[in-house]
Amino acid sequence: MTQCCFLRVHPLFFWFWSFHHRMALALCLQVLCSLCGWLSLYISFCHLNKHRSYEWSCRLVTFTHGVLSIGLSAYIGFIDGPWPFTHPGSPNTPLQVHVLCLTLGYFIFDLGWCVYFQSEGALMLAHHTLSILGIIMALVLGESGTEVNAVLFGSELTNPLLQMRWFLRETGHYHSFTGDVVDFLFVALFTGVRIGVGACLLFCEMVSPTPKWFVKAGGVAMYAVSWCFMFSIWRFAWRKSIKKYHAWRSRRSEEWQLKHNGHLKIH
Repeated sequence: MTQCCFLRVHPLFFWFWSFHHRMALALCLQVLCSLCGWLSLYISFCHLNKHRSYEWSCRLVTFTHGVLSIGLSAYIGFIDGPWPFTHPGSPNTPLQVHVLCLTLGYFIFDLGWCVYFQSEGALMLAHHTLSILGIIMALVLGESGTEVNAVLFGSELTNPLLQMRWFLRETGHYHSFTGDVVDFLFVALFTGVRIGVGACLLFCEMVSPTPKWFVKAGGVAMYAVSWCFMFSIWRFAWRKSIKKYHAWRSRRSEEWQLKHNGHLKIH
């Protein structure tokens, strides 16, 4: 009797195994295509900018990914759905899967570049590693792509501004009104979105019974990394504000002395 039951169940089990195997193969193929695409784009930028450094080309790739992922993740979160604040842990949609595979390929490329050229510190490497693990976790589980996509949107929202700061510095245009505007927008968006909105998203994730406990742990880890970045950003903003204030005071003092001495000369 047991053997008969096994023979009846076995074809169904084999079908499920074959189905999941094909799904895993399709996901790996998407990620591989994404990785090859980002690598090809990087090589193209290197050929087009031979007079520039390798980091210049890599940051062009990063800027491109940032703009693309912002648009795609915003469409998923605000239009296609589901809403991450009310449906954390929900099953992944096909569009979410495509975007996560696209982003996973980029993070693998960028992490490999950073490790090879030793251009980033431990905090950025930890951020990339957590991002890769989080995306893989969502793809393997087939759920929680909603909140992972929301984290992607919040994380990448400030990325183009970060790259613009670097390009302005490299071209000698950082110490200008444009540089000040970019810095202000970067600090404001990072504080408001990644820290403020991120706290709300993390709260919704923690109180919801749907997401797995290790998904929640990953959310806490990513938010902790954001706070580590935040401390560095606030320290930079404070130093720049003090420097700007002292420069303004010095300029005002020079203008007053020039005006005062001019009046003395007239009399």
